[in-house]
Amino acid sequence: MRTRIMIVLAGVGLGGLLLTSGCGYRESICSDGEYPAIAVGGQGGSACFPDGQEPTAPYVRYPQGKVPQHVDDEWDVYWRDHGIDANGVITDR
Repeated sequence: MRTRIMIVLAGVGLGGLLLTSGCGYRESICSDGEYPAIAVGGQGGSACFPDGQEPTAPYVRYPQGKVPQHVDDEWDVYWRDHGIDANGVITDR
């Protein structure tokens, strides 16, 4: 009987730990040492480039202050409905 109680308590504790720690995780757009860039044109899309390297065509850097850092953050959601044209103008998709 005592063993069953210990197993149940361990299961409850593990479940509580998973529930409380799982909510704090935020997935980064790029890995450490990389930054995101957006594709020019209506097709959209993004890619990650190493820090210190300029993005290659058809990608350009996101406008300053509008760079997504984490999946589903303010700017990640924004860029799902917007793009950048060849002149660097933000457009609706």
